[in-house]
Amino acid sequence: MANGTDLQGRRRLVVLVGIVLTLAVAWWLFFVVPDSLTELLGVLFVLLSGVMGARFVGRIAAQRFPDYDVAEVAVEGPISRDGRGRVPSPGGTPADDIVEQIERADDDANARALLLRLNTPGGEVVPSEDIRLAAERFDGPTVAYATDVCASGGYWIASGCDELYARDASLIGSIGVIGSRVNAAELADRFGLSYERFAAGKYKDAGIPLKEMGEDEREYLQGLIDGLYEDFVARVTAGRDLDSETVRETEARVYLGDEANELGLVDQLGTRETVEARIAERLGVPDVSVHEFEPRRPLRERLSVGAQGIAYSFGAGMASVLGGDENGCVEGFEFRLR
Repeated sequence: MANGTDLQGRRRLVVLVGIVLTLAVAWWLFFVVPDSLTELLGVLFVLLSGVMGARFVGRIAAQRFPDYDVAEVAVEGPISRDGRGRVPSPGGTPADDIVEQIERADDDANARALLLRLNTPGGEVVPSEDIRLAAERFDGPTVAYATDVCASGGYWIASGCDELYARDASLIGSIGVIGSRVNAAELADRFGLSYERFAAGKYKDAGIPLKEMGEDEREYLQGLIDGLYEDFVARVTAGRDLDSETVRETEARVYLGDEANELGLVDQLGTRETVEARIAERLGVPDVSVHEFEPRRPLRERLSVGAQGIAYSFGAGMASVLGGDENGCVEGFEFRLR
């Protein structure tokens, strides 16, 4: 890959040639040919065409001679399939978008390394695993960088990267799984509501809020939690090269960066500059240039996301506690890496 100075020179040359050609064509079309146009109007058309041509050619030059060698992808906020969860919340991480960005970076020949920026308290299990797998499949060095929080699902994702960096005051860990339900049986009795069961299969309605939970249901649901926890421990043990007992002894605690570093939960503490210097070292170059990959969203979808954020701000907290969750595998019971 050519160095940054050469790439900038090539881009400037392409832009300059494009502007000259655009002005020449515009002069001929708008000033020389049509005798009925006044000279001033012709000059205005020429200048406008030159500006538009410069922007168009500039984009072509940026694509042809990119000046980056590291792709950055951000995982911000709670992790879910669509970035919404049970209650739409602004700032959530749609897992499918993150996976698409990582895959697009992997297909980009200029992106020789992946910088995964993490600031998330965790979220849903399978979406977190999808992001982890995408990072693991990236063809090149992968470095995770925890800014404020890298907990639970965020740490699950980080286990798929080659290295994990954090700040002194970052919150790291929470290697655990939680399942929750609202027990509304007493409330239902108070309002004269009753639960009638129509189901096939003993555990089909396990965790339904409108009825008391039996001991066998508790054991069943706890078994699911335990299974997910074993998966989490296995991912961290393999990805972070840690002893399984060390992972279990954390008991899902979160640690400040310096203590997490002592426990081996992170590889090193440092700033963004430290991380970029490490990536440059792994690529064998003096320095690197980072380009952030962002989700591709049409205008209509961007407007829709904005409207959802406004709706959330207006009605935050007005969530139903009596229904199931379409993202959970058990009706009325939700599994999360938080």
